[in-house]
Amino acid sequence: MAARSADSSGSAEFDEQFPDSGEQIPVSGEQIPVQVLGGPTVLIEYGGLRFLTDPTFDDPGDYPSPSGRTLTKTAPPRTSAAALGPVDVVLLSHDQHADNLDHSGRALLAATPRTLTTPAAAGRLGGGTEPLTPWQSVDLPRPDGGTVTVTAAPALHGPKGSEPLVGEVTGFLLTSADLPSVYVSGDNASLELVQEIADRYAPVDTAVLFAGAPRMPVLDDALLVLDGKGTATAARLLAARRVVPAHCDSWAHFTESRDDVVAAFEQAGLADRLQLD
Repeated sequence: MAARSADSSGSAEFDEQFPDSGEQIPVSGEQIPVQVLGGPTVLIEYGGLRFLTDPTFDDPGDYPSPSGRTLTKTAPPRTSAAALGPVDVVLLSHDQHADNLDHSGRALLAATPRTLTTPAAAGRLGGGTEPLTPWQSVDLPRPDGGTVTVTAAPALHGPKGSEPLVGEVTGFLLTSADLPSVYVSGDNASLELVQEIADRYAPVDTAVLFAGAPRMPVLDDALLVLDGKGTATAARLLAARRVVPAHCDSWAHFTESRDDVVAAFEQAGLADRLQLD
């Protein structure tokens, strides 16, 4: 397995900067199984490997943070960690917030062969976690003898300059020679970074886009993750055939729900791209 090295803004402003080109979004015949398990936790079966994003399997409850802010989980996961079955790789966008890695999620990391994440998170978690910097890739062997390439995609968990407060985050891209591509945004609020990803990888077959529009008063209520309108813009930039919204339920601090994402896609004329089950 070889590793290779390689701004957040309001949605309305980016609709002007990145208008709809009017081009037909390509349709792929391949269907990669993707299942949202609650919050940011998504199971992706790709190339015979089982990938899991940001594991959160705790029951509802409160999570006080060192900053004094308490995050409240409002709903249980749709599947328990025990019922999930074996996971080959965890794609961890970051570890510093409980809505992306809770107590049960941390226990799952210990039972998972590989966890790919940010350098900061890998330094804190240790164990089998492996750091990836933006655009760095790692090749994973497929059971059928092929290779899956996981590439770290840049992400920003708030407005530009908020990194010292919110910490380091990452997204991911899954590619393989005979499979359609999958993009996982992680907790990203920057459409500028989505444009950079699109410049390299569009059209993306499946985009797992984190939404929920969480905000933080200390950052003047700027978005920490995209809102519904922003995810619709991201889908258009990526020319995504299928969009799987995640990170828009089960937590009280989200200011938008899955219904808001659906409404934004309907308004943008992209509702047929959504996978909601």
